Amino acid sequence: MNEKVVLTGNQAIARGFYEAGGLVASSYPGSPTVGIIENMNQYEEVYSEFSTNEKVALEVAMGASFGGVRSLCSMKHVGVNICADPLMTFTQSTINGGFVLITGDDPGMHSSQNEQDNRIFGKFANVAILDPSDSQEAKDYTKIGLELSENYSIPFMLRITSRLCHNRSVVNLEERKDIETKPFEKDAYKYCMLPPYTDKAQYFMKERLQRLEDYAYNTNLNRLEEKEGTDTVIITSGLVYQHLKEIDPDASIYKLGLVYPISINKMKELSRKYKNIIILEEMMPFIENELKINGINCEGKQYFSFTGEIQIEDVEKGLQKAGVIKETKFNEQQALKVPSRTPQFCSGCPHRPIYDILKKSKVNVIGDIGCYSMGVLPPFEVHNINMSMGSGVSILKGMRKAWDLSGNKKPIVAMIGDGTFFHSGVPGFINLMHKLDENANMTIIVLDNKTTAMTGGQPNASSDKQMDVSIEELLKTIGFERIKVLNQYSYKKAKEVIDEEIKHEGLSIVVATGPCALQYRMRHPHFYVDPDICISCRSCIKTNCPPLLMRKYEGHDKLKSSIDPDMCVGCSICAQVCPVNAIKRSKPDDDLKNK
Repeated sequence: MNEKVVLTGNQAIARGFYEAGGLVASSYPGSPTVGIIENMNQYEEVYSEFSTNEKVALEVAMGASFGGVRSLCSMKHVGVNICADPLMTFTQSTINGGFVLITGDDPGMHSSQNEQDNRIFGKFANVAILDPSDSQEAKDYTKIGLELSENYSIPFMLRITSRLCHNRSVVNLEERKDIETKPFEKDAYKYCMLPPYTDKAQYFMKERLQRLEDYAYNTNLNRLEEKEGTDTVIITSGLVYQHLKEIDPDASIYKLGLVYPISINKMKELSRKYKNIIILEEMMPFIENELKINGINCEGKQYFSFTGEIQIEDVEKGLQKAGVIKETKFNEQQALKVPSRTPQFCSGCPHRPIYDILKKSKVNVIGDIGCYSMGVLPPFEVHNINMSMGSGVSILKGMRKAWDLSGNKKPIVAMIGDGTFFHSGVPGFINLMHKLDENANMTIIVLDNKTTAMTGGQPNASSDKQMDVSIEELLKTIGFERIKVLNQYSYKKAKEVIDEEIKHEGLSIVVATGPCALQYRMRHPHFYVDPDICISCRSCIKTNCPPLLMRKYEGHDKLKSSIDPDMCVGCSICAQVCPVNAIKRSKPDDDLKNK
């Protein structure tokens, strides 16, 4: 087989795992790596799943590795924080089947709350790190990582960035290689990480990293591209290598594919051969620091930014500042002046009426991570605090305690989605029961739209037909008694319940249900506005549904509200908030009355 196709980095990783004989792949959906498991589904030989959270996903893949087969676990960069506990112990154990952890770093924070560089985490965890620069390498490094993982008995991290996850380039497809399952042999020193055994494991970690550093000296994963007559070498890795090649500076290039461990002997050889060593890398000065702590003189972040994506014009500016090039040929692109547009909830999103209700209540609201995080942004601007997955419920408890102890009795509301609830929210709910003050005014709204919507509509425990876990019943089992379940599309009833629970002196939980309009393809007959009845009060406009806008009607002086029938999914919220019943549902065969 010698077929060439164009693949994204995510597709290439899935293909590489398939070709390498991989059998078990797990993940938790998070941009930019969602596409890995979604593309893995096409390979019938591979079992793949979106697990409850990243910790569980890692443990599933660990178990498969212990079971003697090649496994892969993928997640966005902050997901590694969630799985850090088992990861830090797993790296002490012996590898049975090859294991690769894919981390999707996000330079520029396109879809993330922070910009951590997981090469640093990889070193901290004592794992080897591969850093591809295009889709072909993403596929190849997945296969190589699994093989080296077995050869050196070490977990491998494949670090890929957002742009490389989604960019496309040519990839050469190969046949799948079936790998024999390795037998599991009982050995406490290999798999039981308790104090009697972990001392030996520490020396094992050090020894295998030293062996890999020796391997790094001559591996084809790292290559020197020499240019005659220059006294400068640029050491680089990842996507920025492609920018460097396009610029073609008067300097040699040492491209790292294996970025940890680095062969210090090779770096010292380069320092003797070249007068100037420049490090080009996105985000933190990882390679630069590795060289400097080993006494190798180099510069990097003096010329290139420590944050955000490094584009080709940024590379040119840095090289010009370093004296490597005299002139630049790639002009920095100037952003066009266009009206700003913040992310919006979809038409008919069940979260929209809840936010409209909360905005009118003017209560303090603690948010969480998911589609509903957009409640921070205009036009709603409801969330006062928004941190990390599952943190809202626990923050609620701490803030309530702080306010009560200082005499502040204002009510507080926390919000959490169903995906986040199952991911990491349940422990926070259990902790609420600890030393619970029956009079502490706390209201929690669980937004249950039956999907993990923000990352593409992957199933979770409440949407998966094989599980179908009831959030209400689970909360009752924990011990909560005051739980109200409401339909988010029944606006007046929802407002009545939420307002009542906010006033309640004690803990109350509202489970607000309503299907994701996008994932479940909600489509009812559209609504239209009767301009003869509309009083231009803008009550419907304030619900901020995309099909709604004010426009001029023939025969009317004032602007009146209107509804784009092609965008309207018929959720009815606008009609429910209209004080004069000017908004009506059309019949399927009606003319488009507001066109």
